[in-house]
Amino acid sequence: MNSIIRSTARCLRSGAWQYRTAQNNGELLSGWARLMYSSSAGQKTLEEMVKKDKVVVFMKGTPAQPMCGFSNAVVQILRMHGVDSYAAYNVLDDQDIREGVKSFSNWPTIPQVFFNGEFVGGCDILLQMHQSGDLVEELQKLGIRSALLDQEKESK
Repeated sequence: MNSIIRSTARCLRSGAWQYRTAQNNGELLSGWARLMYSSSAGQKTLEEMVKKDKVVVFMKGTPAQPMCGFSNAVVQILRMHGVDSYAAYNVLDDQDIREGVKSFSNWPTIPQVFFNGEFVGGCDILLQMHQSGDLVEELQKLGIRSALLDQEKESK
């Protein structure tokens, strides 16, 4: 029931709704209306979500309580770099977002990381960026100073 309410609210906010009556064997079911969440409206909503913050993560669970190892790894990598302020969306709470973000990014797995509205990748890509040092540079482009730079100074 909650997913119906969330979907309905999203449809109304985006203005992409249409009334449709449901029929059962040709019999009109009175008082039944469906709001259709159009794919273009869903894509627009996702685009707004990924552009709203510098760093956006679609994950299973929350940063405080990741619900899978890959989501936990992304949270830990960001934490190592001192990135504490980012938007995190729990895809387990909303099946539409879970499937929609996969289509939006053309990437089949969760978690998904976005920087300034641009898709970066999943856990494997973020881990590679961390190991190669590219993540420090990408964070600098966002105006975020990696905490690893400060740790490097302290160790010298």
